This record gives sequence, structure tokens and C-alpha cells, in this order.
Amino acid sequence: MESSLADLSTILDRILDTAADNLRIAKILVQMGLDPNNITYDALFNRLLEIVLANITLANLFALVGAIFLVATLLMHTIVPLRVANMVGCMFFVAYGALSGNVGAFLLYLLLLPINAIRLRQMLNLIKRARIATEGDTSLEWLKPYMTERKYRRGDKLCKKDDVATEMFLTVTGKFLVKEINVEIPPGRLVGELGFLTPNQRRTATVECIEDGQVMTITYEKLLEIYFQNPQFGYYFVVLTSQRLLENISRLQPRG
Repeated sequence: MESSLADLSTILDRILDTAADNLRIAKILVQMGLDPNNITYDALFNRLLEIVLANITLANLFALVGAIFLVATLLMHTIVPLRVANMVGCMFFVAYGALSGNVGAFLLYLLLLPINAIRLRQMLNLIKRARIATEGDTSLEWLKPYMTERKYRRGDKLCKKDDVATEMFLTVTGKFLVKEINVEIPPGRLVGELGFLTPNQRRTATVECIEDGQVMTITYEKLLEIYFQNPQFGYYFVVLTSQRLLENISRLQPRG
């Protein structure tokens, strides 16, 4: 055991000594073609310029532009421009890989292109559907790609009043009843959105299934993720939930 530890220690010491030797300034200067004993700023600048000029190729220029676009994605706060910049950067790196013969880089960034394109299309569709929702289509069908399916039988409860709210529902089939106000919820309606907006995130009513049906669910965490990816979605969501609230108030008002 002690012999194994001693061998490991010796190997680590050799690795550290080799690394320290390779990182010595004098050795680096020699590798750059400079004399460590006769170094000047002009000589260093001229040598660096020679290295840069010697490596200016079309492939490297593509790589440089691609790197600029990929670095720019780190400074962006919204997902749509980030995806666009990422796709442009990937295209430049694909060109770099093709021109330089770097198969690994070529395949990697070629694969990333359709992935970014699909995500960009999903977000653009989300924005488009959200705009439509504010103009009258409040079905929230456009959120289905981000939701999961769940089935309920008659007598099951989607949620109970004062319970902790963690998800929102979209009714697809069947019928549901808001017990406190005796309002029936048909297919294609939103349920549980107010819990997302209230500070304590508690259910404001009990919703019971009165006819076997199917709903789509999305967690509040996923809604927050969509919001932070595209803050504009938050505005449309508030408008949509406001419309729902006004509909409920109008439904409860006595008809004269």
C-alpha cells in the first residue's frame, strides 16, 4: 500500500515538474522563435504579428466570426435573438470545419443547427399564439407542446381550495365543476392560472370532475422558464388570465 502511494506521489511530482517546465516564460519565448536573453517589445510584437499573419486563412476567419457570434449569445437575455446568433455562429463553424478538414467540428456544429432551428421555431410559434390569445383566442392550445396529458374520472378532484398550487390545467375533454361558485368548465378552458399569479400560490377554489375527461397540465416552474426565455410571454399571459377573470365575474353577475 505504501509502495503504491509512493509511486503515485512520484508520478504526480513528475507531472507537476513537467508542467512547470513547459510554462516557463523562457521556454515559451524559445518556442515562439525569440531569444530570451535579447527580448524587446518590438521583437515580441513583430513575432506575434508574424504568427497572426501566418495563420490568416479563410477557414480561421470563419472560425473567428463564429466565435464572436457564440460569445455574443452569452450576453443576450432573451431566447429568440440568442437562438438566431447561435445558428449564425454554428454556420460559420460548419464552414470552418469543411475548409479546414476538421470533421469533428463540422459534424458537431452541423448537428447543432437543426436543434437551434427547432427551438427557435417553437418559441416563435409560442409568441405568435400568445398574440392571438390576446386578440380573442383564449384556449391556450398553443401551450400544448409544453404540457403533459392527464386523465380524470367522475368524482376526481383536479385541485382543492387552499391547497398549494404547483401547476395549471387545460381541459381537453369531459366536464369539470368549480364547486364554490357552481360554474361548469367545458373543454378548452384554462384552470388554475390564478395560483400562478398569487403571492402565496394557493388554490382559490375546488375543481371536481363531473364527466370523465382529459386535461393537459403544465407546472408553474415550466411557465416561469418560458417567461424568462421570452419576457413578452409574461405580458400576454397576464392579459389572457385577466380576460378569464373578467369572464368569471361577468358569469356571476345577476342578469336583469
